[in-house]
Amino acid sequence: MLVGHGSTLNADSAAPTHQHADELRRRGIFAQVVECFWKEEPVVCGVLRGVFAPRVFIVPLFISEGYFTEQVIPRELGFCQNGQLDFPRVQQRGAQTLHYCGPVGTHGSMTNVLLARARGVVRQFPFPAEPKPADTALFIAGHGTGNNENSRKAIERQVELIRARGEYAEVHPAFMEEEPRIGDCWRMARARNLVMVPFFISDGLHSYEDIPVMLGEPAAVVQERFRSGQPTWRNPTEKHGKRLWYAPSIGGEPRLADVVLERVREAAQPTAVR
Repeated sequence: MLVGHGSTLNADSAAPTHQHADELRRRGIFAQVVECFWKEEPVVCGVLRGVFAPRVFIVPLFISEGYFTEQVIPRELGFCQNGQLDFPRVQQRGAQTLHYCGPVGTHGSMTNVLLARARGVVRQFPFPAEPKPADTALFIAGHGTGNNENSRKAIERQVELIRARGEYAEVHPAFMEEEPRIGDCWRMARARNLVMVPFFISDGLHSYEDIPVMLGEPAAVVQERFRSGQPTWRNPTEKHGKRLWYAPSIGGEPRLADVVLERVREAAQPTAVR
């Protein structure tokens, strides 16, 4: 069972959840694959009534641990009471065993998802030539907020993991509401080529409009492009003597389905502890 946030305002919010549920159904690994949401139909609280499999693995499609993954979703699924932070991640409901997994965004294999996104956008738009990672600064962009420091930690952890691989000339975090800011990437990067990957599950206002404006595109231009169905960032765009490729959010990356499977495999182990 895949649990997404959903949105009543952004029609694209649910797309990654449906995409990965469809892919898992196509692979034929599970007796059932269902998706549900906090903010749209089908809602989390009622979805288990339609699940008949004896073992149910619940995987939140969220970037980090926080209020929704540790309180809202478990409460709505009956794993805990309101405000209860410590609860068993494996519970028996009649003939069913329910396994509550960690969010996809904190899994170590998300590094491969991020790198696939970074490589993919450059490969798709190789003009004037496809730069090598060794000549490129990679930026992982997030919201950044004092309300949930785990979101920042998840990004900083990925920055550390990718730096350790030594593939890119530079790897930096960048945030909308915290330092270092997204708009500072031009100054921060020593390399001439920059790639920015938004560490969001779904594309929306932040990725379509806010970040391109923070990167220096005029707001009126971005809004007109969005209204006319054009990409709001032209890959690559050159500013300040540097070129920047801006990738779609990681939630739509096909490899994310493999991260879901890794979460299930871990939870299926008899000694799994979270």
